Amino acid sequence: MGTKTIDVQMLKKMFLAGAKSIEAKKEWINELNVFPVPDGDTGTNMTLTIMAAANEVNGLVDSSMDALAKAISSGSLRGARGNSGVILSQLLRGFTKGIRGHETLDVMIISNAFQKAVETAYKAVMKPKEGTILTVARGAADKASELAEYEEDLGVLFQEIIKEAEAVLARTPDMLPVLKEAGVVDSGGQGLVEVMKGAYDAFLGKEVDYSFAPTTQVTPVKISAQTEAEIKFGYCTEFIIMLDKEFDDKEEHAFKGFLESIGDSIVCVADDDIVKIHVHTNHPGQAIEKALTYGSLSRLKIDNMREEHEEKLIKDASKLAAQQAEEEKVRQASQPRKEMGFISVSIGEGIGEIFKGLGVDHLIEGGQTMNPSTEDMLNAIEQVNADTIFILPNNKNIILAANQAKALTEDKNIVVIPTKTVPQGITAMINYIPDMSAEDNENRMLQEIKNVKTGQVTYAVRDTHIDDKVIRQGDLMGIGDHEILSVGTDLEATTQAMFEELMDEEAELISIYYGKDVEASAAEALGEALQEKYPDCDIEVHFGGQPIYYYVVSVE
Repeated sequence: MGTKTIDVQMLKKMFLAGAKSIEAKKEWINELNVFPVPDGDTGTNMTLTIMAAANEVNGLVDSSMDALAKAISSGSLRGARGNSGVILSQLLRGFTKGIRGHETLDVMIISNAFQKAVETAYKAVMKPKEGTILTVARGAADKASELAEYEEDLGVLFQEIIKEAEAVLARTPDMLPVLKEAGVVDSGGQGLVEVMKGAYDAFLGKEVDYSFAPTTQVTPVKISAQTEAEIKFGYCTEFIIMLDKEFDDKEEHAFKGFLESIGDSIVCVADDDIVKIHVHTNHPGQAIEKALTYGSLSRLKIDNMREEHEEKLIKDASKLAAQQAEEEKVRQASQPRKEMGFISVSIGEGIGEIFKGLGVDHLIEGGQTMNPSTEDMLNAIEQVNADTIFILPNNKNIILAANQAKALTEDKNIVVIPTKTVPQGITAMINYIPDMSAEDNENRMLQEIKNVKTGQVTYAVRDTHIDDKVIRQGDLMGIGDHEILSVGTDLEATTQAMFEELMDEEAELISIYYGKDVEASAAEALGEALQEKYPDCDIEVHFGGQPIYYYVVSVE
């Protein structure tokens, strides 16, 4: 007889197992990205999104279904990164709407929750595209609805849902030609399938490690050589010997002498038939073996003092960072509230300085190499003391997270300018006019960013075939707003070939932002070569400092 219902504890296990499943496969999912760029990040974004929720679930004290639903929904919404992460968070949000108010879930409730998940996710995307994670989710939901008409066994339901999701996923290349050309299925859809597979494993009772490391990213604090020297003996070792032989003054003196030969900070106190031992040593096993010659051991405790010291340093650093953030918050609050403020995502030191020079109040480091989360956006919004705040995502994979932050903000008017590249963000800021209203500035920015064509030069991380171009691992690629424009092995030649595709008769301004791996002289030489080739254009060369992308350029 099959399982007809699951309770909150089983659902919790299934959710955590689903999170673990995609975490284990995230690098493989990253490699399914169509463009073979080094920052292909679907697997990473979906993992960080669901891990944010998993950490909230792990910290639950309330064991009700409503509490679990709230933790999953809130954690994933605030932790959402990238388009795939935001869509996953919306699927989870919709699903949790469908299970609230129930303490056990059957086929019908779960089927309805699947439909609610898909409905919520489709509403969150302005222009839903088929052949993506949305299509896979809808296929699974439709199969659940079909089965709910006659099937009561949850085991059958879950198995058939996954089978249908995999079948839809296999068809995604037929829905999106770019997937077929690259020879991959949709990476977001694959991520969703991995989550469902992990959840099903937990339902079947397979052994799963449910422990999670915190998703909060803290800069590692390395122990200095001086600190290492100060902690000469790394293990604080304590135990009690339950004596079964004589332990007189002579034996006590001999045992203390042995402990002194392997460590320091020694305490050896004998009291009738027990001996209390404390020693700092690098060889706790030797202390234990020697003690066992006198009797059995009790209350054994070994602590790694170097690790504890490192944890203290990390806690101190976190405390300092929190204190600084609070001080900045107080400072911002003490400033007169502005009518309009700006938040921009930035990808390099030089680009960050450019945005600051244009009047951006708060920078969020991220962009191509690490998409900021909705939580990052909300924290930035809190830092800017203004009635209306413009957000410049500067990456098409961050726009949904910015819009999600907008939806979660109640005390400020948030305007998301859907800038897909850094040059678009810079153009938006250049065209801001303080005397105009927020609405007029929004319209002006939206109009001006349409005139910006962007190119980016990076390297390929795998062999592929896309946009009618054969690409080998290690090749350089010039990537435009919608396609790969050039491929080669020489940086300047590949960049110039990209410009040939970007240029048109209306071009008046070329802007070049060179990355941290490009010498200033090489960037200047590129600018001079382009000036000779396009004499009617103004050419600007700036230090961007961005990783991974040798050049980010724009043509206006």
